[in-house]
Amino acid sequence: MAKRRLRTGPTAALPARPGQADLLRIVRLADPGARADGDDIVAVDVRVHAPVEAGPDLVGGELEEVWAVRVAAEGPLPFDFFDRYLAEGIASRLGGLAVCRGEVSDPADDEGGGPAVILPVRPEADELVSLLEREGEVEPEEEGFAYTVDGLRVLVVPQKGSPPAAQELLPFATELTAVELRGEDRERLDALALRLAEGLNGLVVDRWRFRVDAAEDVLPPA
Repeated sequence: MAKRRLRTGPTAALPARPGQADLLRIVRLADPGARADGDDIVAVDVRVHAPVEAGPDLVGGELEEVWAVRVAAEGPLPFDFFDRYLAEGIASRLGGLAVCRGEVSDPADDEGGGPAVILPVRPEADELVSLLEREGEVEPEEEGFAYTVDGLRVLVVPQKGSPPAAQELLPFATELTAVELRGEDRERLDALALRLAEGLNGLVVDRWRFRVDAAEDVLPPA
């Protein structure tokens, strides 16, 4: 595959070549319906190309060995930047870097978001506060929309688009709600997300909208 396409991306630049079975397992966290197609993997309107060996210059020498997995859109995406999120989520889980439009980023250093709880209906304010109070003192920033609890921020917003990882909720809802969690303590964020999902009958996704069933699922590789 031409280096220009790999640099344009979105591309997951990995330190070792992943097997197709491992890659498919990861992609299915973002789209449970993903399937193998020859050496590639096809998800919702995207193609995850088979890994190809690339030079270290693809990531500015940050990795000694580079295996590039390019994600290409093949139709209308289920939500904005799904292809980029897919590449970044793959890179995060396999200890790699992401390349998009010539820019290299380390998903492990990305502080732009945390986990979210996807819900089929918007939670009642009293119900959400009751669950948050188990974490600490709750301070409403905007009743029903934003809260602070012991250093963590909780935002209740409409979920834009339809993340494939949340498809099981769609038979029960026409518009999904996301409870977004923000803060510096990743372990607390992930544990809180799982507790909220259990209490509100939702499911947890990470910042890239990959399904999360245990706190360790969203921690970067050691």
